[in-house]
Amino acid sequence: MVPKKEFLTFRLGTESYGIDILKVQEIRGFEQPTIIANAPPFIKGVINLRGVIVPILDLRVKFGLPAVKYDEFTVVIILNVASRVVGVVVDSVSDVLLLTPESIRPTPEFASATFDTKYITGLTDVEDGLLIMLDIEKLMTSADMALVDAAV
Repeated sequence: MVPKKEFLTFRLGTESYGIDILKVQEIRGFEQPTIIANAPPFIKGVINLRGVIVPILDLRVKFGLPAVKYDEFTVVIILNVASRVVGVVVDSVSDVLLLTPESIRPTPEFASATFDTKYITGLTDVEDGLLIMLDIEKLMTSADMALVDAAV
């Protein structure tokens, strides 16, 4: 029997993304973080989560998507990644899916070197289109994430 893994799915605009649920600590409603001066635009600020200072990152900005007004559906996914706690702002959380490794197709090769896809582990079919599977460890440890440590 092939082992299945659970993935938390969320939306940014019209696209759906999935991350390994084992990286998720909790899901919270959006609260305005404390702004850090001179931080990169994708770092929204920090919050105090039960005594832990947690940087809050906006994945819309990180992925170059248009800005939106945060509303009652906007959530922060608190993640345990690379020995740190980080929050990511997403438009909404959708579901938890149980997937087999075979159901996730490889990321297509792009001839252009204009954008980094190493944190996309693959794609899988869902009811309303494709689900983009993210390796949140690779995303959170990429070069510009070092800016998070510098900012906070």
